[in-house]
Amino acid sequence: MSARVYLVPGFFGFSQFGDIDYFYRVEEILTEALATRGLNAKVMQTRTLPTGSIRARADLLLSEILASGGDEGVVHLLGHSTGGLDIRLLATPGVQLRPSDAEEALGQRIASVISLCTPHFGTPLARFFTTLQGRHILRTLALLATSSKGRGSIVMGIQALRIVARLDDRIGLPRNFLDRLVDRTLSTVSSRKDDPFFGFLEDISEDQGAVIQLTPEGTDLFNAAVVDRPGVDYRCVLAAAPPRGERSLERRFHPAQIALFRLFRLMYRLTSNAPTAYPYPSPTPDELLPWAEDIPFALDPKANDGVVPTLSQLYGRPITAVVGDHLDVVGQFSWQKDDVFADWLPSGSNFDEARFRRLWDKVAEAIVEAHEKKTAALGEPGA
Repeated sequence: MSARVYLVPGFFGFSQFGDIDYFYRVEEILTEALATRGLNAKVMQTRTLPTGSIRARADLLLSEILASGGDEGVVHLLGHSTGGLDIRLLATPGVQLRPSDAEEALGQRIASVISLCTPHFGTPLARFFTTLQGRHILRTLALLATSSKGRGSIVMGIQALRIVARLDDRIGLPRNFLDRLVDRTLSTVSSRKDDPFFGFLEDISEDQGAVIQLTPEGTDLFNAAVVDRPGVDYRCVLAAAPPRGERSLERRFHPAQIALFRLFRLMYRLTSNAPTAYPYPSPTPDELLPWAEDIPFALDPKANDGVVPTLSQLYGRPITAVVGDHLDVVGQFSWQKDDVFADWLPSGSNFDEARFRRLWDKVAEAIVEAHEKKTAALGEPGA
């Protein structure tokens, strides 16, 4: 039976932005790993609403799946960050996202629900966006997206960045984070209202429901209402950044990368403030050992990937836990040792291609295992 694997982005997520894929090289590497195990699957990224409510995101995901032929064959759902909550909601028995039975028809063909770095029990970082400063940032993004003056200001700012990037090249400075930012994400932005960049910002202005829903209080209600579907394999991948990140020598001389490093450490500290009223799961050391043996530091309630507490990521059966930050697991890290500016979250995890491939190799194993169970239950041949 045919297999389709859907990759669902997280909070502030997108499928492609400039020449950046949210799941960078995941389609390629996961497809290869599945084929090696005898499963010829179609792996694809889906669109999402960057800050939209989990219900709206799940409804859009349903549309994406149905439009791509996911109403046939066995379906596997992989969600990163908030995307993991989207797929749990979509797979819930009896969920009513629209006046039809499309959800239930799809649910009967779902074999696995795999979450990566998902805040199943919330993240303290989400509370920042409920503060005055956080709401101000979101309002500013909305203004920039919906007014001609705002769009013009952004384009002028991008043009200034392009000039600075060209100037530092002319005086002999090596390529740095600014060059990558301009080349990979901003080079095609125009002042047109229908430019994808402003469409992304406009989506943020229209729906910010996930801001509340990702708090520990919000996920407490989510978990009371969203239940697992029988016959579906629920798995998870966890990440934890080193408690003390290290800046490489190369980064010390580049202001933009230093700023990112300091931003990450601030995010890490905010995320480490575990809520007392809404505790995370607390596995015993013996329970941790099989899948967290490569973690050289304690996975206590303070441990996190810079965005989501590690223990909040625990839902279903763990596939593995890795030393890495929130974006490492989806390929946003330095693939070449001398290319330190490809890492959007400089956490000091030293995540690399070898660890990335091992991670997705284990995910492929989980998918094949779930696929075989589902095809056997449906009484149809496997691949």
